[in-house]
Amino acid sequence: MPSKMFVNLPVKDLPASKAFFEATGFGFDPDYTDDKAACMVVGESNFVMLLDEAYFATFSGRALTDTAASTGVIIAVSQDTAEAVDRMGAAAVAAGGMAAKATEEASPMHTRAFHDLDGHLWEIFHVPPAAA
Repeated sequence: MPSKMFVNLPVKDLPASKAFFEATGFGFDPDYTDDKAACMVVGESNFVMLLDEAYFATFSGRALTDTAASTGVIIAVSQDTAEAVDRMGAAAVAAGGMAAKATEEASPMHTRAFHDLDGHLWEIFHVPPAAA
């Protein structure tokens, strides 16, 4: 049986983060979403749990990374087309995210990177099938 992956990210304002990621095209599993956590569906077996910072701290027992000053993780998500990459990157910026770098045509990948509302770094990319 394939494993499922859950990435857990602390967020300052859960409703605002949900609205941001919905604007970029992600959906949420209502069975695993409440006032402390939201289960964002990234793929068939890949999820991001957006956790209220106080709730997140109950799991880690450590201080949270200051994402305004440092990067603790880069979340990379593939898309089927370069156009989908551009749409998602533009939607993220329009929804209040910050572009991390300009679109790159780094052979063979097409990428867009942005910081979400909490400063987490996301890289959206497309690799043409012939290059994969």
